[in-house]
Order: sequence, then C-alpha cells, then structure tokens
Amino acid sequence: MRPQEAEGKAAIEATLREVVETLAAFDRTPCSPGERGAAEWLHGRMSAIDGVEAKLEDEPSWGTFPPTSVGLTLTGMLGAILTLRDRRGLGALLAAAAAAGLVDEAQVGPRIVRRLVRRRRQTVNVVARAGDPDGATTLVVLAHHDAAQTGAVFDQTLQRKIHERAPQFVERSKASPPLWWLGLAGPLASLAGTSGGPRVRRLGGRTGLALGALGAVLLADVWRGETVPGANDNLSGVACQVALAELLRERPIAGLRVLLVSCGAEETIQDGILAFMARHRDELDPATTRFVNLDTVGSPHLVLVDAEGLMWLEKYHGPWLCDLVERRAEEEGIALHRGYRFRVSTDSVVPSRAGYPTATLVSMTDWRAQANYHLPSDTPDNLDYETVTDATRLVYAVAKSFAR
Repeated sequence: MRPQEAEGKAAIEATLREVVETLAAFDRTPCSPGERGAAEWLHGRMSAIDGVEAKLEDEPSWGTFPPTSVGLTLTGMLGAILTLRDRRGLGALLAAAAAAGLVDEAQVGPRIVRRLVRRRRQTVNVVARAGDPDGATTLVVLAHHDAAQTGAVFDQTLQRKIHERAPQFVERSKASPPLWWLGLAGPLASLAGTSGGPRVRRLGGRTGLALGALGAVLLADVWRGETVPGANDNLSGVACQVALAELLRERPIAGLRVLLVSCGAEETIQDGILAFMARHRDELDPATTRFVNLDTVGSPHLVLVDAEGLMWLEKYHGPWLCDLVERRAEEEGIALHRGYRFRVSTDSVVPSRAGYPTATLVSMTDWRAQANYHLPSDTPDNLDYETVTDATRLVYAVAKSFAR
C-alpha cells in the first residue's frame, strides 16, 4: 500500500471512529429525545465541514413497529378462536384482516392500521448537501441514525452453530431466513381452517392459535427489549456519510450534487425515508438521480444486495447501478460479495419503488448474518472498521463515475 493511500485510509477511519463512538452513547429509540439528540449532533458535525449545508427536517412517525404488529397478531389469534367455535365468517374476517395488516406493515404499504390506531409522533431526518449544487447528476447517499430494540428472535447462536458444523451449507446460502413469515403463518392457518369441514377447522384453528401465540410472544419480547447501541446498525452508515463529506471537501467531484441523508425512524420500518421522499420528490429527477444506501456495513464482509423484503423479495430499480458498484469495487481492490437476498427491510425499497436507480451496501459475517444485528453487543468496539472504510471508499469511487 502506498504511503498516501495508507494515510487516506487512516484519516477516514479516524472520522468513522469519532462518529460511531460519539453517537453510540445516545439512546436512539425512534422518535425519542435521544434520536433527536443524535440528529442534532450529526447536523452540527456535518455543518462544520466546508462546502456542506446541513438541515434538520421534522417528520411524522407512528413509533416502533412491535405495538401494531402485536395487536394484529392478537387479532389473528381471536380469529382462530372464533374458527374453533364454528363462527367461521367472523373468524375468517379477523384472520384476513390480521394477515393483510401484517403484510401492509412489513412490506411498507400505506400503513392503514398504524395510522388509524397509533398516536402520531415526530422523528427527524438530517439532510446534508455537498458537491456541486448545480451538478447535472444527483447522488443521494442514505443511512439512518436511529437504533433498534433487541429480542430473543435476533439471537445468532443457531446460525453460528450451523456454520461451525456445516460451513459448506452456510456458504451456499445466499438468502437470510424469512422471520416475518412466522407472524403471517398464524392468520393464514386460521383462514385456511374456515374453508373446510370440522377436522380442517380444528387443525387450522389450533395451528393458527399456536403460531399466533409464538409470534405475539416474540414481538412482545422486542417491544419490551432495550434499545441497542447500534454501532453496526446503523452508525456504520452514518459515519460513512461524514467521512464521505470530508472526502468531497478534499477531493471535489465536478458536476455532481450529493445529498447525504440520515433518516430517523428507520426501525419503525421506514417512516423517515417515506417522509423524505414525500418532501423532496419534486427536486429529484429519476432520470438524473441515483440512490446508494449504506445499512449495517461494519461486519467483516461487504455485500451488495440484489433484493430485499420482509414478506417477499423485491429487486432494486436500475440494476445497472449495482453493476457499476461492482465494477468500481473491483477497480479499487475492494472485496465485494454479490448475489445475496436479504429478508430485511431497508430504506432502499422506497426510492426503488419510486423509479430511482438504487443500490444497497450491507455486510455480513462468515455465518451469513449481519454482525451483532439488533443485539446489545452491537457496540463500537465490535465494529470492523476496515469494512466501513472500504464502504466509504467505494461510494466515493461510485460518485466519481458521475463526474461531469
């Protein structure tokens, strides 16, 4: 490695550590004072960089997802009970409503239930503008500064043991487990039970009741869980944004406007990015705007995601952008894994559906999981800063591709 390159990497890592270690001290539960405090610190840090104009934007949110999801799961269980009591019409109605509501929540739909029954709260996005304000092309770099609550469902012990005993099986897998299917299975089983005779009704009702109870317990456990430090998810992405802003100051890119957008309430399943798109859609031309999302990039291996979705997988709009990211990684000598499908929901899904070319960078461990994902161990000292540095360098290399 050339001395100048080593010096550049060291400067990037110093910024990354500063941002992560500072913000990890905030309790960043969505819509909380800590989330706002973190956003205000980030706003000040961005504003201190020459050539960057940062702004705080208050936006609506309805809080974390477990309360709504628990309520929907209990509704599905009530449908199962009514099915067992031979009140199939009402049982089917409640089971169908629960299933539709869970899909609406998980797959980032219109969120009918949460808007009807939840109290409207407030989150805050940080929007920093850098680069050439008159640039013909716009690059939006996304991350999120809020943090998730933990729960037993996020334990990675089983995945690690499978990797230890059958590493070849894990290495062939390129899709994460669909955890939200468990919550949907209960209402669907109850609904199926309403369509048959007594035996089918009993089987469907009992299965729906059992699966619903399991889902409700797991969701309630997350509801009561503590908020994790969130160093990997997603201070790693936020830190990349700050380091990228400094790179743009030191090495400007002609003809490229850059928006560094750190969203709040991502862990509510995308309230922050939905509000950002509603506010800024008119100024972002899909023909000249590209989105790159940095979400949990502090595990040992950097990954370019091909598709995402909690219920079903959605490929990103503009696959040429993912091809471009892959080429730039190869040119920069950055190891990048591709072909993975993640059963998670990131902010990428919103601009992708709106017709913007979108690429998502995440990371994973040897056992195909995001390191310390939604666990109390997601602390700054467990972050792989080499991967976070590579993510920063890669996004800057991609940005140079759009230079005038």
